[in-house]
Amino acid sequence: MESKQIHWTDTHCHLYVNDFDVDQKDMMKRAIDAGVTHMMMPNIDLESIDRISTLASEYPAHCFPMMGLHPCSVKSDYVQVLSEIEKVLFAGNFIGVGETGIDLYWDITFRQQQIEAFELQIKWARELNLPVIIHSRESLDLNIAIITKLQDGELRGIFHCFGGSLEQALRISEVGFKIGIGGVVTYKNSNLPEVLPNLPLSLIVLETDAPYLTPVPFRGKRNESSYIPLIAAKVADILGISLAELAKLTNDNASEVFGKKA
Repeated sequence: MESKQIHWTDTHCHLYVNDFDVDQKDMMKRAIDAGVTHMMMPNIDLESIDRISTLASEYPAHCFPMMGLHPCSVKSDYVQVLSEIEKVLFAGNFIGVGETGIDLYWDITFRQQQIEAFELQIKWARELNLPVIIHSRESLDLNIAIITKLQDGELRGIFHCFGGSLEQALRISEVGFKIGIGGVVTYKNSNLPEVLPNLPLSLIVLETDAPYLTPVPFRGKRNESSYIPLIAAKVADILGISLAELAKLTNDNASEVFGKKA
C-alpha cells in the first residue's frame, strides 16, 4: 500500500519499442497506477525517433523523450546518422542526450567510432545544457575517464544500469554524475547490496531499462515501468530507509539531472 501512495521517477525506459505494441496503453496505465508518474525515455537510433516522439506526445505529462545514438547502433555510417540525430535534437524539445556511451560487450569493431560518437554527443549536451545518459557495458572505466576529461563543471547526467564497484561509484560521484539503479539490484549475484550502503544518497536514481533487465520476481519476462516499486523496495531495504524517504531522495536526485521535468 505504501508504494501506491508514492510518486516515482523511472529515469531510463524504452517504452516505445515494439515489445510493447500489443499492450502499450495497458502498460502505461499499470505504471501510472503504481505511482510511476515520470518516465524518461532515451532514444536508440534513427528508426526509433518517430516511435519515441509519438509516445511522448500521447503522454506529455508522463513520458519525456531524449535524443541520441545508442553505442550498439554506431556502425560505419555513424557520421551521417549522427548528423540526422543532431538536427532532430537541436530542433526538438528533449530532456536529455542519449542513450550514448560505449558498449564493448557485443561488438568492439567500432570501438573508436563509439568513442567519437560519445564525445560528440557530450558536446551537444554542453551546448544545450542537457544531461547525458551513459551506457557503459564492459566500458565503465573508459566512460568515467572520458567524462572526467571533458567535465567543465557544467556536465551532468546518469551512468545508467550501474553495476560497478564502490571505487567506480565514488569516481562517478566526484565527477558530478548520478548512477542509475535498476532490476539488477534484485539479482542474487549483484554486488549492489554491498556497494549502495557506502555511497552518498545524492548519487542514486531509479530506472527500469524496460523492456530489459526485469527485476525479481519477474526476471526473464518483459520489464516495464510499473516494476519501479519492486526495485525501490529492494533499494530501501538495503539502505535501511522507508519507501517514502527513498522516493523523495531519488526524485530530488532525478530533478537535479533533468530539472523540473522530473
